[in-house]
Amino acid sequence: MAFKITTFNLNLPFGIGGVSVVRTEAQRTAAWSLYVEYATRIATQRLAVGQGSAREALDSLHSLFGATRAVLKDLEPSVAEGPESVGVLAIRILNEGVRPFLVEWHTRLSGFETEQRLLQQEQGMRNFVIDDAQWGEREEFYEALEEFRVDMQTFVGALAELAGVAGDE
Repeated sequence: MAFKITTFNLNLPFGIGGVSVVRTEAQRTAAWSLYVEYATRIATQRLAVGQGSAREALDSLHSLFGATRAVLKDLEPSVAEGPESVGVLAIRILNEGVRPFLVEWHTRLSGFETEQRLLQQEQGMRNFVIDDAQWGEREEFYEALEEFRVDMQTFVGALAELAGVAGDE
């Protein structure tokens, strides 16, 4: 069966809004690679308060930058031709959605971690143990992470549709 070019109208999160992506084989390949990277990380998995750690969740989200760069560099430049191509949209998701979330929450958690290290240092401890269960903003973080996850699910669903692993494919 020959691959046919299809246009997909998608609604994306983080203020990106509606886009119309023409799916070529290059766009499909990029969407599949990015789908695998995004769908298998904490960005799309529900975490209840107390499940996992805030630091590990933020590190997992941060790893999306490296994974996206690697995928896009390994593929041909046509995955980033035009403002509504998979490559450009993935970079926008990172810059307009993931980055602001990380800046806010990494800063807040790092402040807590620094306080914990200083306190433990004053107590003469050499091996610092940071328990984010003691973080006063932990519940707020998990609520924000859930809202973020819902937005990321929208993007991951669009990638699945473009890759042909969801919808009418």
